[in-house]
Amino acid sequence: MHSPYVLQNLQIPGESLIDITISDNQIQKISQAGSRSSYQHLNMKGLYVSSGWIDLHVHALSSLQPYGDDIDEIGIKQGVTTIVDAGSCGADNIHELYTQSLKSKTNVLAYLNISRLGLTRIDELSELHWLDREKLLEAVSFYEGFIVGLKARMSNSVVKNNAIEPLNIARNFSRLTNMPLMVHIGSAPPKITDILDLLEKNDIITHFLNGKDNNLFPNGAPLQELLSAISRGVHLDVGHGSASFSFPVAEVAKKHNIQPFTISSDIYKENRENGPVYSLASVASKFLHLGYSLKEIIHAITTLPANRINKPELGELKEHGAANLTLFNIENADIELVDSAGERRYASQQIIPKGVVINGELIIF
Repeated sequence: MHSPYVLQNLQIPGESLIDITISDNQIQKISQAGSRSSYQHLNMKGLYVSSGWIDLHVHALSSLQPYGDDIDEIGIKQGVTTIVDAGSCGADNIHELYTQSLKSKTNVLAYLNISRLGLTRIDELSELHWLDREKLLEAVSFYEGFIVGLKARMSNSVVKNNAIEPLNIARNFSRLTNMPLMVHIGSAPPKITDILDLLEKNDIITHFLNGKDNNLFPNGAPLQELLSAISRGVHLDVGHGSASFSFPVAEVAKKHNIQPFTISSDIYKENRENGPVYSLASVASKFLHLGYSLKEIIHAITTLPANRINKPELGELKEHGAANLTLFNIENADIELVDSAGERRYASQQIIPKGVVINGELIIF
């Protein structure tokens, strides 16, 4: 429980200045800037505010190498109030992530890897007996509310000789659990068109802007199978990562107005410290450079990911909602932006987080 306070003179992108009263770990009141209150007043003039940022694709189990990190390092310290671990853990080790989440300030949810091994190895779908139905069903039942979906990494280095079969099994798991799939796409086989044909409403394609040969935008245009998947309710997610975001592909997607999509980082310690990811804000800044409005970008790291995990309240800035907020600004500075293939773009603005309210607690950077 935190003493009541008022954050004054905050701006919602594209709207007027507001004051936000925080009490009992909730947003008690949103009012026009300058409203009177007996509570402690904190002047936030010059800062934007949104509901707390959500990173839909991270790797947050610190014990995993190379794909792991500390929860709060990729969460609240980067202005992100909710992270969703994207398949670091399978049924054998999801308990470890859940235990760590209880010790962290950042809110944590998870997609469960369809392989019981999770990312304890990087070819976790190369042996089909690791796709253990009973153990997966037990984990989903035991961690109800923490697990929000299932993750299948459908690229050749992961599936080896099994081609599309792990995704067929994942589809069955999805129906048994009534949970959506998040599907990682990468190098073939399996072919991207075979993957798309198996995806259904509320499933997620992550790494949708990768520049590999098996990508969604060959010859400078979206695949018809991609457009069909979007029309039946399949969602697109960025999942930048170390090898899965291409400026040229992103420019094609923008040209063809491929929306909506969530902006996520696929962050872990190595690409946080050494790039090209660094942070969710850094990834979001690339979309500012690509010509998306600030309002569209914030929507893609708040409302849209909240809807994808079936927790729309996390993406809403409203009275009597949970007090999870991100404070940020737009800084004018010449910066170099680098994609996963080392291609560069030069920009003059970047999004910088300046603080969070996490479950009612104000933390200013």
